[in-house]
Amino acid sequence: MSSLSPDVAKALTDGGLDPEYVASVIMMALDEDLADGPDVTTEATVSADATDTADFAARAVGVAAGVPVAAAVFDLVSQGTAKIRQAVKDGDRVEPGTVLLTVTGATRDLLTGERTALNLLCHLSGVATQTRLWVDAVEGTGTKIRDTRKTTPGLRALEKYAVRCGGGENHRMSLSDAGLVKDNHVVAAGGVVEAFEAVRKAHPGLPIEVEIDSLEQLPGVLAAGAELILLDNFTPERMRAAVQVTGRNELYGRTRLEASGGLTLDLARAVAETGVDYISVGALTHSAPILDVGSDFREEGK
Repeated sequence: MSSLSPDVAKALTDGGLDPEYVASVIMMALDEDLADGPDVTTEATVSADATDTADFAARAVGVAAGVPVAAAVFDLVSQGTAKIRQAVKDGDRVEPGTVLLTVTGATRDLLTGERTALNLLCHLSGVATQTRLWVDAVEGTGTKIRDTRKTTPGLRALEKYAVRCGGGENHRMSLSDAGLVKDNHVVAAGGVVEAFEAVRKAHPGLPIEVEIDSLEQLPGVLAAGAELILLDNFTPERMRAAVQVTGRNELYGRTRLEASGGLTLDLARAVAETGVDYISVGALTHSAPILDVGSDFREEGK
């Protein structure tokens, strides 16, 4: 039950997701439901030859994400026999009543996969919806919204995919695809410049971001050649001062600045208007409310 149909796998690949990874997440979720055997309620109440059509529709305004993932759930549960129609694309804005996905197949398969599909679809759409709120809040400023590594264990690639669906950008995916010098690294290395230079020496050519928590640290890391600096818990006033110090001048080049820490949606535009390049928001993934999506069988004859 772990092999995806070619068309379902292609839809995932086209969205930048690894089909094998998605299948492994789904199988882990299904294993939780089926750990002690089949769905006893469904098996007792639904005949083996019964078929139905289920529509998965939004119950609130938001942004869709994870529609191909939900489709993959039913592809796996039905072993490729379900007929699946993805009614919207990930990233589309939806309203109450908008059908995201329609699945026709064995009723037992629909009921067995329903909760896993909804859990993933509601959560990922919630992440995309939350991201879009931030993206809309800074529209026109040139500032980009980025996620963090504050993700659900095992779901990082899916949650970061949902951020992209909402118009955001991804920060590093792992601890090895980019360096990020944080306060504890600074303590261990004996200084922020020392920490930055140690990472650069050990991994030449790797992107490195340096976190600072005071304006006094800024000239040193600029002079050392940092190309991306994270302003940790800066007020908008201090962010503006950091932008002015950086200056985009010939001495420092095009150093980019990222605001992070203690930010809220109502402050997003004020932060963006300071001139920072990025705003990173852990809440996109660790605190996003779900987008309510429901599953309803069609009445006979419809």
